[in-house]
Amino acid sequence: MYRERTSRLEGAMVWTRTVRAEDGSPSYPVLPDGCMDLLWIGGRLLVAGPDTRAYAPEGIAGLSCAGVRFAPGTAPALLGVPAHELRDLRVELADLWSPAEVRRLTARLAAAPDPTAALEAVALRRAAAARPPDPLLRAVVDALEAGRTVAATAEAVGLGARQLHRRALDAFGYGPKTLARVLRLQRALTLVRDGVPFADAALAAGCADQAHLARETRELAGLTLGAYAALVPGGALANSETPQPSGSTTTA
Repeated sequence: MYRERTSRLEGAMVWTRTVRAEDGSPSYPVLPDGCMDLLWIGGRLLVAGPDTRAYAPEGIAGLSCAGVRFAPGTAPALLGVPAHELRDLRVELADLWSPAEVRRLTARLAAAPDPTAALEAVALRRAAAARPPDPLLRAVVDALEAGRTVAATAEAVGLGARQLHRRALDAFGYGPKTLARVLRLQRALTLVRDGVPFADAALAAGCADQAHLARETRELAGLTLGAYAALVPGGALANSETPQPSGSTTTA
């Protein structure tokens, strides 16, 4: 069972999932979404870095999982590490923060009546102590989300192409071209989940045509469009283990 809600931390989402030990359903891949997550899984604090390809979670049967999904570009300032260093990785939080601090936080979450709320509180405290999010990064995401080209985005935020690429690597984990692809795929698959025909979803999201969307879905999601759409009617898309815009449920 998967649930998510808007976090008290601006731009973030809080999600939970319980995976029954007897659940024999396939563990569908988590798709790239430009985000990073702080995770609480099986009594461990983990961080999910930005993905450039679909990630297939393993080892979560019988576990209750929770996460705080940070808005694109906001996690590095909170975690204290450039996003590109965590690209396509799941790591222990103790590898990034003081092990003694992480042991204290782990004990606190393990004893908390609501570990999910306690995890959100960790993120909120960290955000209060960190520098505020760079508005330029939000402008980059907004421009690419609106379908602007990388060149037009760089011009809009007042950066050269190389400057934008360096800033994007630190903030998002990959360059603006890859971020644009990820955001475009998410726009298209959101429309597909809403029942929009493939060709119409492709054009509305900014793809050249349905074949373009099909290639992007195979490369980034590891699925054909048909296989992705087949998951929707059965409700499989309602949890973070399925191909959807959100979710990084996994173990390291």
